[in-house]
Order: sequence, then structure tokens, then C-alpha cells
Amino acid sequence: MGQSSPCTLRSESRPLTAMEGSSVTTRKQMESKDQDVNEVKRLYRSSFRKTWDPFMLKTINDEEEVTRKFVLFLQYIICFVFGVCVLGFTFLSKTSLLLLISTSNAHSPFENKLFTHLVLACVLLVPDVLAFVKALWKTSFGSSNAAPLSILIMVCFIEAIVAFGTSVLVLVCMPHFDIITNLCILNGVCLLPSLLQVAFQLRPLKPSMLLPLVGFGFVFLGLLLFIVAHNPRQHSEEVKHIQLYVGLTIVALILVSFNWWENFTLYCKIGWMENIRESLRHTRNITYLCTSTVKILVTGAVVVAWIPIKEYNWEDMKTVSQFDLKIILSLFGIQAFSSAFCHWFGVLVCKMHAVRRSFIVPSILATPIVLFAFLIVLYDTSSKYGEEVTFNLTALCHNLKTANNSDAVQILLLEIPRSLCRARAILDSNRVGLALLGSLAICFWLGLFFSTFYVWGQHIQRIERTSQLFVRWLYEAVFMEQSMLLNTRVQKKKDEKIKRKSDHVMIYLCATMWHETVDEMSKILTSIFRLDKYKPSSSKSHKDNFDFETHIYFDDAFHLTSAVNNVQERVVNEYVKSLVCTMEDIYRIFSCDKQTSKDEQEDDDIVKQTIMETPYGGRISYTLPYGNTIYIHLKDKQKIRHKKRWSQIMYMYYLLGWKLTRKYITLSGKFEDETSIANALKTEKENTYVLALDGDTDFQPSALILLVDRLRRYPHVGAACGRIHPTGTGPMVWYQKFEYAIGHWLQKTAEHVLGCVLCSPGCFTLFRAAALMDDNVAKKYTTKATEAQHFVQYDQGEDRWLCTLLLQQGWRVEYNAASDAFTNAPQEFKEFYNQRRRWLPSTLANTIDLLNSGAPTSKKNPSISKLYILYQIIGTAASILGPATVVLMISGAFTFVLKWNGNVALALGVIPPAIYILICYKVKSDTQITIAAVMSIFYAFLMIATIMSIIGDMVRENTFITPTGLFFISMMILFSSTAMLHPQEFHLVIYGLLYIICIPSGYLLLPIYAMVNMNNVSWGTRETITRKIPRRKPQQVKRFEKKCKCLCWDIEFLVKEDKKELLQHADSAIDEEEEMEPRVEDNWISNLQEHSLHIMLIEEQLDEVENPFWNDLITLYLKPIEDNKEEQAAIEKKLKSFRNRATFLFFIINLLWIVSTFFLQAIGSDIHIKIPKILPSGDFSKDEFLSIEPLGFMFLVSFTGLLAIQFIAMLYHRINTLIHFIAYKGTEIKPQQSVGKYHKMYKDHEV
Repeated sequence: MGQSSPCTLRSESRPLTAMEGSSVTTRKQMESKDQDVNEVKRLYRSSFRKTWDPFMLKTINDEEEVTRKFVLFLQYIICFVFGVCVLGFTFLSKTSLLLLISTSNAHSPFENKLFTHLVLACVLLVPDVLAFVKALWKTSFGSSNAAPLSILIMVCFIEAIVAFGTSVLVLVCMPHFDIITNLCILNGVCLLPSLLQVAFQLRPLKPSMLLPLVGFGFVFLGLLLFIVAHNPRQHSEEVKHIQLYVGLTIVALILVSFNWWENFTLYCKIGWMENIRESLRHTRNITYLCTSTVKILVTGAVVVAWIPIKEYNWEDMKTVSQFDLKIILSLFGIQAFSSAFCHWFGVLVCKMHAVRRSFIVPSILATPIVLFAFLIVLYDTSSKYGEEVTFNLTALCHNLKTANNSDAVQILLLEIPRSLCRARAILDSNRVGLALLGSLAICFWLGLFFSTFYVWGQHIQRIERTSQLFVRWLYEAVFMEQSMLLNTRVQKKKDEKIKRKSDHVMIYLCATMWHETVDEMSKILTSIFRLDKYKPSSSKSHKDNFDFETHIYFDDAFHLTSAVNNVQERVVNEYVKSLVCTMEDIYRIFSCDKQTSKDEQEDDDIVKQTIMETPYGGRISYTLPYGNTIYIHLKDKQKIRHKKRWSQIMYMYYLLGWKLTRKYITLSGKFEDETSIANALKTEKENTYVLALDGDTDFQPSALILLVDRLRRYPHVGAACGRIHPTGTGPMVWYQKFEYAIGHWLQKTAEHVLGCVLCSPGCFTLFRAAALMDDNVAKKYTTKATEAQHFVQYDQGEDRWLCTLLLQQGWRVEYNAASDAFTNAPQEFKEFYNQRRRWLPSTLANTIDLLNSGAPTSKKNPSISKLYILYQIIGTAASILGPATVVLMISGAFTFVLKWNGNVALALGVIPPAIYILICYKVKSDTQITIAAVMSIFYAFLMIATIMSIIGDMVRENTFITPTGLFFISMMILFSSTAMLHPQEFHLVIYGLLYIICIPSGYLLLPIYAMVNMNNVSWGTRETITRKIPRRKPQQVKRFEKKCKCLCWDIEFLVKEDKKELLQHADSAIDEEEEMEPRVEDNWISNLQEHSLHIMLIEEQLDEVENPFWNDLITLYLKPIEDNKEEQAAIEKKLKSFRNRATFLFFIINLLWIVSTFFLQAIGSDIHIKIPKILPSGDFSKDEFLSIEPLGFMFLVSFTGLLAIQFIAMLYHRINTLIHFIAYKGTEIKPQQSVGKYHKMYKDHEV
């Protein structure tokens, strides 16, 4: 029979004798006494230490970022400037439009009326064309649905009526009135909106209906005065024809007022009307494609019908004078651009929370200011051309008939009094007509003011979508300020109250740790304590209010000590002890700050926290000074699966499954209203967020709030990441600073604008619980890697894979550039290469996976379109061809610097990377990195020589209009202008030179190293030597040993025992060790309690209800992976096979690109593209030509196109970032200023 091990013997149960039972009881009592004695000693030691050690090492920044006064001042300046822009562009839009209408009058000095009418029609079409382009863009770069046919026909019919009314008003009616009347009657479009506001608030009767009722009264009175002022009974027969145009004007204004029906029917509670609005809300893109087309066609039809009625000849278009062409087109350009910019700035100031001072006030004052400007011009003209001291319109008009002026500006200004002179109804009645004109102007303006008074009470979220601010996408060129005010969405107060009640947010901060240093631990703990101190909890009703918990998951936290007296202790490792000590130091700093800020001194008792054993290892919980909690989960890799992805799965199931879902599942069935429970669960999932952190992340509370804004405002956003700043010192960190900057400035912003961010870094990303809990996300994330590709895609780039799952499930991933976070970057060349050895293959694998599922993903995800998939395909192809491109660049450098033959230079450019590829297949990774470091230095010198040669060549050729010169200059301009748009990060341009000279290392050698070592799935960074328990080895018996020294060499002669004897000796030693297997004692809790002096760790027991959860979770998903040598060998074989296939395809694609270039060079200049050389004067040279090979030209054009797209997307993203930043600074809770300790000492002294 085999002998049982000591562990087996100890586990056997048998009844205890009375003596044995009493001895066990005595031993337990003695152990309890010893623990009590040790606890008393520890408390005494801690209290005694406090009497003589009051000093603290405060090397951390425990203060929140305080908004500087300059930033606040700049915020007000920007809002003021933007408000002035709204007013200025409205002024330009209205004056240019009114002057254009005046020039189309039959009696104006501009002869070609056909041309002016066509330009006026183009003015009407500009917003419709822009809306069509926007809808086409959104349809192309996102999935769109169509409204039901009946609703679409109804909307198109209403838009056709509006387009018909606008065209008739501008092209047919307004040219027959004077410029001031035209200015005033534009406010008459408020008739139907004010009536709808009154009609839908009659039941129940609301006080809010009084203002629109007053507005309706003023507009109606204005229309009556308009009729009276142009009543032909009071005037000569010459003006009787005006009655027709007065009637058409009133009808046209009523038709145009239907434009805002959707906004003001929000008061309507009729079911079918609500269904129409809801349908339109989800089908904007297709609807605007149709309605814009209808409006363009209707406007064109009115123009085509009106031209023959006016008996204009289409041949007159050929006889447009240069004078008319210049003035009319200038007015059109001013009107088109000023209208577009007015609308754009209006949207910006609303999003910046400057609605009243920068949007409403400029819009309301636009008409009076334009009228005042016209009166100034009229007075100035009267002083120049009038004969009497008092103003006399008849005399002025008589003198203007003989006035002759060739200046374009003066001619346009004279159109203002001339238009009044052409208004016979006003001219004949003189003062009465002017009084009526002034009265109708006041009535129309007051009608606009009271009809749009609801805009003054707008409540805007910190970040607001344009569709939530305005009902319609764009503006109406004729009714600039009227369209913006009437288009402002009507808000329902009840909906806002319900929304605020359901907006309670819970955030779980989840950090993963492994082998972080004390400095890195200090950063993340400081960030958490800072959030605890400065989180906006002082105002429960404030929109920033949220609750949070912190969970730190510490991998591989335990180890066994060396055996002493055949006993091993299970204790935590040095990293956990460092975390506990760091926690103590930071806790003392923030607890002292709290005592100082409260102007009171709390009891000097030791803070009591808890520590407990758990099925996965252990847990420590700390209650922070301001009431929030940190849980540190210590993972034992012998009990639970370790590494980052499994820690993420651990907190997903614990926080989102056990803590969130379970409390609702237990309620179901107990109450009849299970629907309300399901809705409550859905709401909490929507408002619960998980902030993924690394163990060294440093962030401010404002950075988290800015991410919360994105998820709070946009329910389809599943994740949002911030701007990651690498920290550290040395050339490798400098290189990464610029690399991260370019990646965020251009790549991430382009992904955010054009589609979705593909990778949200795990060091600082806020996830929505509903997104993580969605189908095929968290569940699929638990998949254990079995295939070779899975090891690369799942475990080497877990952050990117999780984002890929979210995108494939239809969620949007965003980037917020105003949310800054800092994380340590690799400072050594080896550590950097090993980090990127994981990142590059996993990035490629996840991108290819997303592209393979492009068709179903684009159907499911509205933010990912076919064009965005094409953009990613081009970007991925450029990344794959990166090594070949660098080789061609190096060969070009050889040709450029050393004047070598192109084919020779290409061969010499290929040989070093080819040799490096062979070396990577044969030698160890450390040797590969060393060789890459040496080659990087040589390539850096070559890049410096190339840059100097390019500059020298531009000087020698006396032109920079060369392919290399243009590319170099354009890159410098791109990087510089991009950096200037990021003023706080402009200094990073200094590291741009280092980035450029390291291009061969980063885009040639690094991809080679990463692809060849794809089969290595170890982490590569922060790894330390595994602590092994020393085992006694059998001593070798030596028969003879002799050491001597010969010259400089030490020579040793050693003769050992016979091998058979040694094997027998070793076997006997191993048997002896097996028999004496050491006993393991679990002393980690007492060990940590010894290390925690200031914070008392009280041992507690885990909740009995929670134990089964952890046991089941570990059994199902997190069971430790056993070391099976055969399975490991099979996996290694699969990984090598996958590596070989992938590298073959990767290198063969690059080789084909190089070979194609070689053959094109061998063929010669016959197939090269020749472009004439551009001289510095700007002229083309007739004798000298520049030849460019087709492939290089195609790649250059593609690369330039990508950069141009990214730059434009970056501009758009910067504007949105500025809006969000200003809105945040204007609505954030100001931190309470703490009382300084010296101030407190002074107060105590006074007392």
C-alpha cells in the first residue's frame, strides 16, 4: 500500500478524545490571548509613534484643478464675441437680402432683372442644398430609416407649401414694396406659431398662453396696419395694383408660418400627431433628402413660371454687365455665407449656455438695428441731397433722380432711399405713411418678441445635441433670426422633472493592479481620494451629482514564504504591502485636510477598516474621509484566474450581476407590477457606469465628469475615453508623448467624427453598464482562448477586443479631448518594444475582425457606415504597407543623400530589414531588441542626413515645389497647425523631430519584431522573476578537484561520482522531500495588520450570501488554468503555425509593393508621371520637369487624402471640445475653499 501524504492524514476526520479536546481548547485560548496581546502591543506602538512622529511626506497633488480666473474671463469673452458674431452675421444677412430684393424692382438702376431674380432664387435654395448635402452625408456615414409613406407625403406637402409661400413672397411680392416695409413684414411669420401655442394650451387653461396670445394680437395688428398703409383708396390710380401684392404677401406669410408646425404641435396631446413626431424623430436623414429635393423643385417651378409672366427673356443672361455681375454676386456671397455662419454661431452659443445674452438678445435686436442703420443712411443721404433743413422725402426723391454715382457701395446705399421713393403709397401720404410704417414695424417686432418669449426659459443640458435644441436642421435664408428663434425646441416641464428624477448616476471605479511601483500607486490613490473630496455631493439636485465606489483588483497578490521548521506562511507579496503603506500615507493627508477644512479637530483614534478572507483570496475595505469606499480585492492565482481580462470579468459579474441585477431579480414575482421592476432595472443599467482604470492612472474629478456628460446625454454611447498623456522621463517617453499626441489629435478625432473610436484604452474609459451587459458583450468576453488567433485578439489586446464587441453590438464609442488622464509609459527600449509586441498584432487582429463583419455591423450600428468601413480599410492597408513604405523611404534617402543608383539604393534598403527578419526567427527576443536598438540609431542618423539633404536640395533648386519638398513642408505645416489648435500641448512639437528620426524604428523594425514574436503571448512589461521556493538539491560527491591559473585563464579540473550513484542519491533525496512536505499556515491577515499602523484593519467574515456567488463564478468562468505541458506544447505549436501564416502574408504584401516599385524603376521614365517644375515666382518651367512613379504618386495622394480627412475631422472635433469645455466651466460646482492650517492656527491663537 502507498503511504499517504501528511496533508491527507490531516484531512481525515475521527472522534477526539476528552484529553485531545481539552488540549485543542487550551491551544485556541492561548492563540486568542496571543492575538489580543499582539493587538494591544500594536495599538500601543502606533499611539506611541504618533507622539513623536507628526511628520508627513506630501509628494502628491491632493488638490483639485481650480479654474483660473483667466479661463473664466476667456469664457465670457468667447461667449460675448460669438454673440457679436450672431448679431453681425444676422445684420449682413438681412441687409444683403433686402438690397438684393430692392435691386430686382422694375425701377431700380440694375437693368438685368432676370439675373437678379435668379440670384434671389439661389439665395432661397442655399439652405435646402446644405440640408440635402448634410442628409446625404449622414445617410452615407450611418444607417438611416425611412418614415412611413403617408407621413413622408404629408411632410413633403407641407414643405412644398412653405417653399411656394417663400418663393412667392420673395420673388413676386417683396420687390414691389420699399426696403423698410420688407424688413418689417418678415416678422409676420409668427402668426401661426403664436396661434398654435394658444390653441394647444386652452385645455387646460394655462397662464403661459397669455404671452403668445399677445404676440398673435400684435402680429395681426401689424398685418392690418400693413393693409391700411397700402390701401389704394387713399392714393392715385398708379398704385392700385399694389392691392394684389398686399394680399399675396399676407397669404405667403401664412403659408411660410407652417414651416414650424412640428415644434409648436409639441403642446398637442393627440395620439396620431405624437406618432408623426416620433416617426420623424427617427427618420430625419431620409426625410430631409426628400423634403430638400421637393423644396428645390418647387422653388425652381415658381421661378420658371414667374419669368414668362414678367416677360423676361432668357437670352438676357448672356448680356449681364460686369457692374451688375460684381454687385449682385457680391450680395449673394455675403448673404449665403453670413446666413450659414449666423446659424452656426447661434448653435454654438446655445451649446455654450449663453442662450440669453448671446442668442436671444442679438436675434431680437437684429431688426431694430437694421432699421436704425437704414435710418442713418436715410438721414445721411438727406443731408447730402436734400435742400431743406427738415426732412422732406418728396424733395429728397426728386433730387435722387438726378444723382449720379459710380461707386458700387454708394449705389447700394442709395438703394435704401430710392426704394422708399418708389413706394408711392408712403410718398403720397408722407408723414401719415411714415407713421403707419413705424407702427407696423413696432407691432411686427413685438409680435416676434412675445411669440418667441418661451425661448428665454430654456433649460439646456451641459452638452446638448443640435436636434435637442432645434427642431429643424438648418435655417431659412429669408427669415434669419425668425427661423432660429421659432426653431428653438419647445420644452415640456413635466418631462424635464421626470428626467431629473431618473438621472441618479452610480459609478464604479475599477482598477487592475499587478506590479505597480509606490509612485504609480500614489497617483491612482490620490485621484480616488481627490474624487472623494471634490465630488459634487454638496448639491444633491445638481446635474453633476453621483455616487461612486472604488474596486481595486490586485493580481497574484499572495505567495508562500520559505519553509522554516517545515512550515510555510501564505502571505501577501511586497506590492500589496506597498499599497497598504501608500494607502496609509495618503489617508493621513486627506483626513488632515478634512479636519482643517471643518475647522475642528477630530479624535485622534486610529481609523478602523476591515479585512477578510474570500473564496478568491482576500478583501480589504477602506471608508474614505468623505464617506466613499475603496475595496481592494486580493487575488490568489491558486484560487482564481489571474491577468487583466479575468479581473475585468470578475468585476463585471460582481458589480453588474451580483450587486445590480440580483436585487431586481429577487423582487420579481413578489409584486404584481413586474413591468415597473423591469423598467427600473433598465433605467439603473442605463445610469450605472464603470470607469476602467490602470494601476497608475492619474486624473482629476473634472475629467470623469466630462466623460459622464457624454454617456448621460447620448443613450446610444456605450463607452467614452479621454485624452491619455504618457508620463515619465527619457527619449522613449518623449517619443511616445508625440506619438500619443498625433494619435489623439488626428486618428481618434477622425474616428469619433466619421464613425466610432475603435479602441478605448483601458487605463481611462467610462463604460455604460447596459452596454457591457448587452448580448454578446460580457458573456462573449468570458471566452477562454483556445485557438491561436484568440490568444492574440483576446488576451493581448483585451481593451480593443471589448470595444470591438461593443461596436458589433451596435453601441457607439466616443472620444472626449477635454478629459485628461495621465499614465506611466515605458521608459526603456526593451519595455516599449514588448508593449508594442502585444499591441500591434492585437490591433491588426481586431480591426480585421471588425472589417470582416463590416456589413452586419453597419446594419446594427448607426454610427458605422460603409464609407467608414472603407476609410478603415484604407487605413489598415496603409498600416500593413508601413514597413515597405519605410524601406522605400530609406532607399530614397540613399539616393538623395549619397547619389546612388535607384536600384542599388533599393537593394541596400531591403537587405538590413531582411537580415533582421531572419535574426528574429532564430535568436531570443532580448537579442532581437538589442539589435533593433543598434539599427535604430543608424537609421536615426540616416533620417537626420535625409532631412538636412531635403532642406539643402530646396535651397539649391531654389524651390520647394518638389515631391519631397512638398511632402516635408506639408507635414511640418500639418503638425504645427494641429499643435496650435491644442495650445496646452503645443510644446509637444519639440518631440516631433525625435518622432520623425525614429520612424524607421517605429514603423519598420517594430512591426517586424511584433509580427515575428506574435507567438509570444506573455505580458512583456512589469514582469518580475517568479519567486521560487528553494529546494534542497542532492550534493554531488567529487572524487577529484584541482584549480590552477594559466596565463589569464582559470582552469578547473573536476571529476564527479558515477552517474548511477548520483541518480540513486537524487531519487532518495526527492523521496525524503516528498515525505517532509511543509505545512502551510494562512497568516496574511495578521501580516498585513502588522504593516498597517495608522489604519486599524479589523478582521471580519464575508457575507454568507456572497460566498456561493464567488464559488459559482470561479467554477464557471474564473477557475485557474492548470499547467498541462502537453496542452501548452500544442498551444505553442498552434501559435507558431499562426505566426508563420500571418508573417508570410504580411511580409509578402510588403515585398510585392517593393518589387513593384523596383520594376517601375527598372522600366525607366517612360511610365513616370511628369509635371512641370514650379519656380519660386509661381511660374511653370518650360524646360524642367519632375518625374513621379505611379505607385509612389498613388500612395502619396492616398496618404495625403487620409491626413486631409483627419485634419478636417480634427477641426470639427476641436470646436465641439471647446463648446463642451466652456459649458462645463460655466456650470460646474465650485469647490469649497478649505481653511488653511496656518489660518486655523491664527484663529486658535485669537481665541
